[in-house]
Amino acid sequence: MIYLDYSATTPVNKEVLNTFNKVCLDFLGNANSLHRLGRKSFDLMQAAIKQIATLLNVYEDEIIFTSGASEANNLALIGTILKYKNRGKHIITTKLEHSSISETISFLESFGYTIDYLKLNSNGKIDLNDLKNKLKDDTILVSICHVNSEIGLIQDINKIGKVLKDYPKVIFHVDGTQAIGKIKVDLTNIDLYSISSHKIYGLNGVGCLIKKRDLELEPLIHGGKSQTIYRSGTPTHALYTSFSKALRLVLEDFETKYQHVFKLNQILRESLEKIPGVHINSNLECVPHILNISLKGIKPETMLHALAEEDIYISTKTACSDDSSLSASVLEFTKDKNLARSSIRISLSYLTTKEEINYFLEVFKIKYQELSLKKGE
Repeated sequence: MIYLDYSATTPVNKEVLNTFNKVCLDFLGNANSLHRLGRKSFDLMQAAIKQIATLLNVYEDEIIFTSGASEANNLALIGTILKYKNRGKHIITTKLEHSSISETISFLESFGYTIDYLKLNSNGKIDLNDLKNKLKDDTILVSICHVNSEIGLIQDINKIGKVLKDYPKVIFHVDGTQAIGKIKVDLTNIDLYSISSHKIYGLNGVGCLIKKRDLELEPLIHGGKSQTIYRSGTPTHALYTSFSKALRLVLEDFETKYQHVFKLNQILRESLEKIPGVHINSNLECVPHILNISLKGIKPETMLHALAEEDIYISTKTACSDDSSLSASVLEFTKDKNLARSSIRISLSYLTTKEEINYFLEVFKIKYQELSLKKGE
C-alpha cells in the first residue's frame, strides 16, 4: 500500500497508541474524583497540559481540550460571537477555509451577521490592504486558516495579527489544523488557535483550542466539572496524554522531517509538470506536504479509483468537504473552473519514502495515459 492522503488523517504513532493504552489500563480514576485514583489521573492530565503549553509556548490555562479541530473551530467562532455579541455583527474570513469554519460562518450569517471574504494576492497570500479596508467599527471576528487543506497555501498569520493589534475589539482566530507539524508556529499575535490530534499521528477524537488569557468565550457544552470552564464533560485524560505525546513526537527532528518532505515534493513536481495535461495548482510557497494538481479532461474521482486499484491512495478534496464537483479553494486561488473541477490532492509525510513516490509516478503516468485514451475513443 502507498498512502498519500496524510492531510486527511495520519496513521497513529505506535508510541502514542501505547501511551493511550497504558493510561486507560493504569489510570482508571475520573480526573474529577477526589480520591487517590482520581488525583493520579488529574496529575497526569496536568502533566500533559504542561507539556503542550511548553511545546507551543503558551500558558497552561490557555489550553482547552476538545474532540478535535471541528469542535475547536465551532467553539472559537460561536463562543466568541456569543460572548462579545455587543461588539458588532461583522465577520471577516476567506474562501480557503475548512468546512468547519465556512459552514459555521454560514450558520452565523443566518442570524444576521455580515461576512466579508478577503482577496488573495497572486501568490495566494491574503491582501493585507484589503484586510485593512474591510475592517469596520463593528467587526467582531477575523478567522483565517494557517495552511489551506487542499492546496497547502500558507498565510502569514503574524503579519495579519500585527495589523489586527490596531483593532483591539477584533478577535483573531486561526485554524492551525494543517500547520502544526508541518511548519513552525508562533502564536504571539493570535487570540485563538485550533489543533487536531489525528493530523499529527495521534488518535482521532481529541484536539484543542488555544485561547489567550485576556479573552473569554461562551461555552458550547454546559454542565459538569471538566478540564476547563469553557468545555464541560468528564476529562478524557488518556486522550489528552496521547495528544501531548503526539505533539512532542511530531516536533522532534522537525527540520530533518521537513527537508525530507521538501525533497519528495520536488521529485513529484519535476516529474508531473512534464506530463501534458497536468497542471500544478500548489505554488512554491505552499507547504511541501500538499501538492494539488489538476488533470485535463479526467474526472478526479476516476483517477482516484484507478490508483486505488493499485493500492495507492490520494484524495480529490479535503475529506470533510461537501459533494460539490468544484474545489472551492482551487477556484478561489486559480479563478479557473476547469482546474477546480479536475483537481486532486497528493499529501506527503516524513514517513513517505522516495521509493513510494517513484512507484506512484510510474503508476500515475500509466493510468493517466490509459484514461486519456479512453476519453478519446
